[in-house]
Amino acid sequence: MQEGAGRREARAFAPASVANVAVGFDLLGYAVAGVGDTVTVRRIAAREVRIAAIRGTTAELPTEAAGNTAGAALIALRQALALPFGFEIEIDKGIPLSSGMGGSAASCVAALVAANALLDAPLSREQLYLHSLEGEAVASGSRHGDNLGPMFLGGLVLSTLERLVPVPVPGQWHSLLVHPDALLETRRARAALQGSYELKEFVAQSTHLALVLAGCHAGDAGLVRAGLRDVLVEPRRAPLIGGFDAAKQAALEAGAMGASISGAGPSVFAWFETREAAEAAASKVQSAFAAAGFGSQSWVTPLDSPGAHLL
Repeated sequence: MQEGAGRREARAFAPASVANVAVGFDLLGYAVAGVGDTVTVRRIAAREVRIAAIRGTTAELPTEAAGNTAGAALIALRQALALPFGFEIEIDKGIPLSSGMGGSAASCVAALVAANALLDAPLSREQLYLHSLEGEAVASGSRHGDNLGPMFLGGLVLSTLERLVPVPVPGQWHSLLVHPDALLETRRARAALQGSYELKEFVAQSTHLALVLAGCHAGDAGLVRAGLRDVLVEPRRAPLIGGFDAAKQAALEAGAMGASISGAGPSVFAWFETREAAEAAASKVQSAFAAAGFGSQSWVTPLDSPGAHLL
């Protein structure tokens, strides 16, 4: 597939993601195969970024480029490279809105990957990531990369504001992601985190993050089981998610290494040592949400699922 000079249009797909992963608030996330957003980008003569269409959702999403995650990211890219041309964007949403599955980030990443194919000198994924932070800030009000990093690279990624650090995980480990039919806006979920925290909570959370990262590198499920617990964010957000406690308990009783809120919620994720265990747990977690009055969707994917790619 030819990139760069002479090409005028490109399409890219970016997967959903699970952000925070219980222990890495705004830092840690992983890609989720099977669901995502598709963005078509055209190179235009006008030195501007415009959004031509948004499909796949009944919600009103910003069509002014500066107020849209994909548009804001391409504006940042244009300005940084001083490009003598512009971009026109069409977005096809495949991720439910306000789901905790990285929907705004996926549009942003897919737009950048598509636009990158139209550059005379394409950038690396790490360079594109820096521009994507501007798009994410439009959606959530802050610059953080826990959704963006894994969408660019695939798998489990530690994403600081300056760099992306892939974290190896055993190929047989799988994720269960369950999305209840409910909405939880990211800004509301972040507002729930306001207030004071005790030093011992930060020590415990740092301990848990260290155990999970060490467990992933060593392929040691016991270390992950000891660490995959959120003492900072989950207690403050769980009351916003109907059926969460029962859903989490169902996952743990089904053998999960750990379970918590995906991103800002209301989706719930759980880690399992095998695909079979994750698939067996799906109906149990969904039944817990059903008992609380919510239908749901579920996805079972490897923790090393692929990132964004050109179509």
